[in-house]
Amino acid sequence: MVPSIELVVAAFLLMAFLAAVLANRLRIPYTLVLVLTGVAITVIASLFTLQGGSFQNLISQLRSICAQLLQGGGGGLFVGLVVPPLIFEAMIHLRASDLKAVIKPSLALATVGVLIATSVGGLILWKGVGLSPYVSFLFAALIAPTDAVTVLEVFRRVKVPSKLSTLLDTEAAFNDATGIVLFTIILSTIGLQKVAVTQTILNFGFTLGAGVLIGLAVAFLGELLTSLIADRVAETILAVAVVYGSYALATGIGASGLIAVAVAGLYFGNFTMRSAMEPASKEAVKSFWEIAAFLGNSIAFVIIGFETNIITLSQSVLIILAAYATVTIARAATVYPILTVFNKFGDKISAVWRNVAMLGGVRGALSIALVATITTSAVISQGDINTINTMVLGVAFISMCSRCLCCSAT
Repeated sequence: MVPSIELVVAAFLLMAFLAAVLANRLRIPYTLVLVLTGVAITVIASLFTLQGGSFQNLISQLRSICAQLLQGGGGGLFVGLVVPPLIFEAMIHLRASDLKAVIKPSLALATVGVLIATSVGGLILWKGVGLSPYVSFLFAALIAPTDAVTVLEVFRRVKVPSKLSTLLDTEAAFNDATGIVLFTIILSTIGLQKVAVTQTILNFGFTLGAGVLIGLAVAFLGELLTSLIADRVAETILAVAVVYGSYALATGIGASGLIAVAVAGLYFGNFTMRSAMEPASKEAVKSFWEIAAFLGNSIAFVIIGFETNIITLSQSVLIILAAYATVTIARAATVYPILTVFNKFGDKISAVWRNVAMLGGVRGALSIALVATITTSAVISQGDINTINTMVLGVAFISMCSRCLCCSAT
């Protein structure tokens, strides 16, 4: 008997609730509890091979839902449904004064930094580890951006200066879009004899630039409509429309939906909520997005847990360690040069901040979503896809667990 969708949803919500309670008791991030719970369930399900049991059916249904979220171009429903609320909720809390102080280095990390990390990581895996160039640069592209889902959760728990938090939050929100665009470009050009460099650069500029303009336009329209009403429920629904409306409009014309959401969130938090909302409505909107972010985080980290089969990963320790070392080197090659340059030209970024930014390079569910979109081709075999998947899961698991443990110890 296959469990109903209602039972699956109830099981997920119960899991998220118990994880939050346990995390508060043990004083550790609840996301770490969720990941370990997902891993434990996966291990138990693989050990018990009896078919037809209620437990097995429930796990199969949960894994099927996770797979459906990850399937589809650009990260599937996960990127389109789960990530936007997380980015929007983080952006509405960023203050314009803090953002102004770090906007240049954060955007540099989110754009140029992703390009550097992809190039460095791809070259190391290709020339140093011996993987094929296609596998090397595909993996490097999808793992290069720090994961907004993980970074926002980890640094929400650590008491760091607001400007440093803004630097890392902004980088995480914007480099998701850069990473998806770069990954898509590499994936679409694999096997081509000649790549149109000029056209690729123009497409990249349009994707990011149009995303910014759409985010501003939708957020401005949302501010106008908000000023006409004084109802907490209506204003909350309008905020939801701003999030998914900006994402849908941007992706509909081929621009970055995540950039649009991030810009809309910044505008909404610094203008709409301050000038067009009553205090009661502002609190209602904040509370709603806190709940939405909690559920989104829960989905993201359960996906990481379900997709991480420790038994399988333990058989590929060497390649995972090589991939993790490569990602760490690529992050260092990005953070230290870029932030050092900005420090010398007026943006005061201390060595301590640079070290924290280095440690903030957490990888997570977005990379797992992207790897699910790779299909076999003349130059990419199923074995290549399995290798990329193993490296992504291993790096995401080690990266997320190590940062969460550091966070809990702080």
